[in-house]
Amino acid sequence: MNRAALLIAFLIELRILVLSAAESPPPAVETFQYTNRLAAEKSPYLLQHAHNPVNWYPWGEEAFARARREDKPIFLSVGYSTCHWCHVMERESFENPEIARILNEHFVCIKVDREERPDVDRVYMMFVQATTGGGGWPMNVWLTPDLKPFFGGTYFPPEQRYDLPAFPALLKRIASSWQSDRAKLVQQGESFMNTAQPGKAPKESEPGALTPALLASAFKEIASGYDDREGGFGRSPKFPRPVTLNFLFQIYAREGTNSKVGHHALEMSLFTLRKMAAGGIHDQIGGGFHRYSVDRFWRVPHFEKMLYDQAQLARSYLDAFQITHDPFFEEVARDILEYVRRNLMDSSGGFYSAEDADSPSGRGQKENSEGAFYVWTAEEIKAALGKSTAAVIDFLYGIEAKGSVPAQTGANIESEGRNILFRKETVESAAAHFKLTSAEIERSLGDARRQLFQVRSTRPRPRLDDKIITAWNGLMISAFARAYQILGDAAYLQAATRSAVFLRDKLYDATSGELIRSFRERPSVARGFVDDYAFLIQGLLDLYEASFDIRWLRWAIELQEKQDTLFWDGQNGGYFSMREGDANILVRVKEDYDGAEPSPNSVSALNLLRLWQMTDNTGCRERATRTLMHFADRLGSDPANLPQMLVAIDWHLTPPRQIVLAGQVDAPETRSMLQTIHRKFLPKKILLLADGDGGQEFLGSRLEFIKGVSMLHDKTTAYVCDNAVCQLPTDDPEKLQSLLEQRR
Repeated sequence: MNRAALLIAFLIELRILVLSAAESPPPAVETFQYTNRLAAEKSPYLLQHAHNPVNWYPWGEEAFARARREDKPIFLSVGYSTCHWCHVMERESFENPEIARILNEHFVCIKVDREERPDVDRVYMMFVQATTGGGGWPMNVWLTPDLKPFFGGTYFPPEQRYDLPAFPALLKRIASSWQSDRAKLVQQGESFMNTAQPGKAPKESEPGALTPALLASAFKEIASGYDDREGGFGRSPKFPRPVTLNFLFQIYAREGTNSKVGHHALEMSLFTLRKMAAGGIHDQIGGGFHRYSVDRFWRVPHFEKMLYDQAQLARSYLDAFQITHDPFFEEVARDILEYVRRNLMDSSGGFYSAEDADSPSGRGQKENSEGAFYVWTAEEIKAALGKSTAAVIDFLYGIEAKGSVPAQTGANIESEGRNILFRKETVESAAAHFKLTSAEIERSLGDARRQLFQVRSTRPRPRLDDKIITAWNGLMISAFARAYQILGDAAYLQAATRSAVFLRDKLYDATSGELIRSFRERPSVARGFVDDYAFLIQGLLDLYEASFDIRWLRWAIELQEKQDTLFWDGQNGGYFSMREGDANILVRVKEDYDGAEPSPNSVSALNLLRLWQMTDNTGCRERATRTLMHFADRLGSDPANLPQMLVAIDWHLTPPRQIVLAGQVDAPETRSMLQTIHRKFLPKKILLLADGDGGQEFLGSRLEFIKGVSMLHDKTTAYVCDNAVCQLPTDDPEKLQSLLEQRR
């Protein structure tokens, strides 16, 4: 075909395309009755409120200036995208035009995503907890134009119920008080500020306050709250709280199973992990864990799934497997990690924040319902599996025709006829009941789970919060790095590495050396907070010990130096949660509570002790000691609420074991030595590689000892050292195992 013919053919094809486009209807454009300033934001939570009739502002000077100019109080509402009661209040109040009219007339309204701006959340949560005795989300606080809080609470219903005032009436009373009794409201804000200033923080204790007695006291207090029938601590609601399990595993390693304390610590931990895995809090079909259980039995969950829970629980189950070598714990750990890789991993390597509790039921309901994606009727099970297999699954998972969700739990799901899957019976009891072998029940169970997963995947999914948070990615890097060490699956190391690369490329300002808080389509404007630094540094140290890629240790050291510059309290010790200099943040908070996430001070203390051992930087040791001393009074009076900091106390009291391997990272002998090391639960260890190349050169520039470490007989050689005293080096894995089994 000549050039002219090609041109004619091209023009004919182009005309056809143009005519087709003209004949095709334009794509439907969703229209909204209302649009506010949140439409320009990237946070999924803020975007959920972008079409409310409330005239929302994001946190920033535009809103503050309007409040000052119009002399109006600020209504600040804080939540997050997977928060069930946040959704409820939005539907009931913020989508209500009449309530919106009251808000818009009398207040300047600001919405904050607590995950994007934890600094804002922490300051005003302090106020709500101090004035109401509790806290939670949504958090609603009224502020003066200069941002001082004078009234606050959590969820408010549109009419009076749950012993809570009706939201519209409350708004009118506050607006009236602002006009008639403003001095009193302003005084309330001033009073809070006077008591919340950082100058009121406790001074450092003496080093002698850090003793083994703190560990013993904490263990006794935690054990007193243990539920020996259902596992966990307390009654209901029950939270997984992996930080407590970290402490108990540390006590087990310290005391050993031959001691009563060590045995009880391990027993409580393993039993709790088994009960959680059997409960409805564990997604029996799709993997991963829900946020918490509203009942004592772990059966009725609050259905949101948070990345930080998956990261910490994966480590807990990995620890349990490493201690017991029971494949049950390995299976649960893999189940969590595969859920994260399948549902929460971005194609570029970062990990998303959460999945919502709510979703459309697909059963004729128009509105979202909590847990709709996860619950089943008995008929749905039978239709998916057939009568005979459904009978087995009904027996194993407690499926009932009338539903298995007890109304008295206070669960917010549609309970009539619905079942939450939990392991009511064992494989062995099912085999006896149906007169089958355990292997046959296992095969039937595996097939059924795959079929139910496929059926469930056709339902409308809960909303995904695809915001990538630096701190939570740091926790997930730790989990995948540990999984690679213990399970040897290279896909886990790849997942950890890809996340670290993503954070380095997208959420790190190489010019300033500072981290950025989060990413969604683009980096957020918020710079990193102390938990972003602490959790990522921990992840990078774990990733170095898994891969021996020296770039991760280098970056961890750089980030620790930046964290010290931005957040360290040189006067009193410890780390502030936010940097100095933001005039709109009234109080620099210093966190110590190890809750759903560990305190950044707890993690930082342990990071510093690890870096001291890895680099011989005595400044790291001094800052770790001062951090622990700063919180010594709280450790003494309320140790059970600081379990992760108690792990750091144990490291402080007894320095970790140093294990140095001389060899090439990919050599078979190195792999064999590492398998020997990772077969044993050694929570207090430092693992370094002298590779005869750049890694050893970098380490040797800080640790003089590393310079002289070399292989014996051209084989990978292990050097095991306690308290700066090293055993004779060995290239024999069996001899290494013997050295590791020696109690210190």
